[in-house]
Amino acid sequence: MPPKTDEAFLREVDEELRRDQIVGVWTNHGRLILGAIGAGLLIFAAVLGWRYWSNSKAEGQAVKLQTALDSIAANKPAEASAALTDLDTSGAPGYSAVARMTEANQLFNAGKTKEAAAKFAAIAGDTALGKPARDYALIRQTSIEFDGLAPQIIIDRLKPLAAADSAWLGSAGEMVAMAYLRLNKPNEARAMFKKIAGTETVPESIRQRAVQGMDAVDVGTTDQKGK
Repeated sequence: MPPKTDEAFLREVDEELRRDQIVGVWTNHGRLILGAIGAGLLIFAAVLGWRYWSNSKAEGQAVKLQTALDSIAANKPAEASAALTDLDTSGAPGYSAVARMTEANQLFNAGKTKEAAAKFAAIAGDTALGKPARDYALIRQTSIEFDGLAPQIIIDRLKPLAAADSAWLGSAGEMVAMAYLRLNKPNEARAMFKKIAGTETVPESIRQRAVQGMDAVDVGTTDQKGK
């Protein structure tokens, strides 16, 4: 057989063998292959469906929150309470936290300070929430309870949030400084006021109050030395 004819023959045999192998694989494992393809498509569809459901749910929760805020602004507490309760039990930690904080603020505005402080305390102790939400709740709880708390409790509770790199330095540090003054520790109070006044990330209004606090401490210390 001439070489060219030999090569053509071998190619035909090779192709025939491959066809037989493919047919054999499909005959023996066709159902498994189809099942795997179907399972992959189902997983893909499930992922798309979950994303759509998640986005739709988040949209619905945002609408409920806006409805609650609009009802509060319109002085419709019953409607606001219903929307906030739905969000509180929605299972979404972020919206639940905002709803609970809004409820706590509503209690405070209504003069129910003990109930408001207790609600903020529950939020602050809820480890399922993110730290920023818990820290904010702790600050609000402490500000509501401030007059009735022992100064050292305020210091122990808020000093970790009064660090120079803390986002809560202004609010937490101000209360810590006032607690030091109640303990008759002007040096510690002045140091805290100075830290607040010298940190540019603290809101300007709080920094100005911190400067005034430093001046007041200095005047008080001078008066005591004069006496």
